[in-house]
This record gives sequence, structure tokens and C-alpha cells, in this order.
Amino acid sequence: MIWKQKPQLAGLQKICLNTMCDHLGVEFTECGDDFLVAKMPVDRRTKQPAGLLHGGASVALAESLGSIASALCLEAGSTKMPVGIEINANHLKSARSGFVYGKVTPLRVGKNLHVWNIEIKNEAQEIVCMSRLTVMIVENS
Repeated sequence: MIWKQKPQLAGLQKICLNTMCDHLGVEFTECGDDFLVAKMPVDRRTKQPAGLLHGGASVALAESLGSIASALCLEAGSTKMPVGIEINANHLKSARSGFVYGKVTPLRVGKNLHVWNIEIKNEAQEIVCMSRLTVMIVENS
């Protein structure tokens, strides 16, 4: 297991209160030894004017998943915090309704740098967006 703080669904939802995740309707659905899964609705909050899932909403989901995963890799009570320093997203398929599901897995979890892979799929398990997030671990000042 990569987590230094064991993820629990209720705790992850609490972290999201009054944040962009909360506003976008993100809900954590699964935790594993080295992954987290969350779903996001494709609705008025996450669509662009043409009625498709907004690429920015996908990126917000991806960065949120990776940042929260990095936070879970830090010791409880740590004086450090994760900050995203680079994100890449390839939007491969559109979505118009239902939910999309983001799954974050580690590519590298180092002392000061974490790199995460985030796959976002539709309800038919087709990849909608592939993202990679680089997170730096910095002092929380």
C-alpha cells in the first residue's frame, strides 16, 4: 500500500466540502492499495455550451484526484503539502450525460515529487480523457 493515511470514502468526501470538487458534484466511490476512484456528473455544472463534458471539468477532476492522492501519501500532521506543478490531458471522447469516472494510480511517488496517471472513463468504460499530473511536495507555510 502506498498510503501513509488510509483513505476512507467518508473522509475523502469531507475533504471536498466547499471546494471545486463539491461544486462539480465529485463523489469518491472506491479506494484501493494504490488507487482512488471518483465519479463526476455530466450536467449543467460540467458541460460546455455545446452540451459536451467540458475539458476543464475533466482536468479539474484529474488534478483533484492526483492532489488528494498525494496528500494521502504524506504522514498525518505533516508540515508539507502537495501542489500541482504540471498537468497534461488528452480528451479522447466526448460525453453528454450520465457520469464519468476518474481513477488515479501512481507512476512515481518520491520524497518531493509525485507523478500520477488519471484515466477518466464514461459509463461504458470508454476512455474520455487521459491525464498525467506532476505534484511537488512543499512546506505548508
